[in-house]
Amino acid sequence: MKELIKRTLSGIVYVGCVVASILYDPHVFCAVFLIIALLAVDEFHRLVKSSGLLRFYSFLATIVLWISLQYIAWHLDEGLETLKMGFALALVYMPIVIIALLDEIWNHSDKPLLNWGNFLISQFMVALPLAMMSFIYFLDLAYGKWLLLALFVLVWVNDTGAYCVGSLTAKLPKGNHKMAPHVSPKKSWEGLIGGFAFTIGAAVLLHQLGWFGAIEVEKFGVWIAVAFGFLVSAFGTMGDLMESLCKRSVGVKDSGKFLPGHGGVLDRFDSILLAAPVITAFCWLCYYAAPLF
Repeated sequence: MKELIKRTLSGIVYVGCVVASILYDPHVFCAVFLIIALLAVDEFHRLVKSSGLLRFYSFLATIVLWISLQYIAWHLDEGLETLKMGFALALVYMPIVIIALLDEIWNHSDKPLLNWGNFLISQFMVALPLAMMSFIYFLDLAYGKWLLLALFVLVWVNDTGAYCVGSLTAKLPKGNHKMAPHVSPKKSWEGLIGGFAFTIGAAVLLHQLGWFGAIEVEKFGVWIAVAFGFLVSAFGTMGDLMESLCKRSVGVKDSGKFLPGHGGVLDRFDSILLAAPVITAFCWLCYYAAPLF
């Protein structure tokens, strides 16, 4: 019972912080998620047992990547000069990447390729997806935050739907059909279908509430929301499996102990890591394609 109470309370705090940071102010959102990105990157390196120096390079690279992408996202509508400034900031990122590579070449590590690969994974599969969410937020100042909130709500709905349906079908006489038992033993195809159904249903409901106003295409109507929900469910599940594969490779159950009863930062944001870039691309495509219809 104590574990359930602890898990419930920490879950409420987690959801409350995410929702509040999105709805309250864009600067608060960027600050909160920069901290989350840094924690997630550091947690990944602790998971794969990277050296302290490699963790420092990743920490520094994440800050530079985050600042440059936030600058571009915030000022994207201000013309070419602003983009030049943003890309100039991004150039600072490259020396850090090169120094991290040279360090692996010169420090006589017994696994330089693995270390270098872990550095790149921490940047392009953890830091970058979290930073890209700002491009959803600043897509439309009136509705962008609702699109971003929809991403998180639908990820949570997908996880809940998949868990409920998977748990129920597991009790059938012949059980259910496991999706990737060597990576995530409890995930089933029935749970996947349940997640899709719950998520798309919730997306249609959010459409009725006006959450997709920024990417509304009159010709397609509610199908925009259906596509949004489908992508969140598909790539959210893939992100979950990606993190499970990482944990299975190093032989741990949770990526960390950041959130009592819920595991680490990566455990809570694993579904976002693949869903965020895909949804960002989808939202921008809809936003700029809308006038064509």
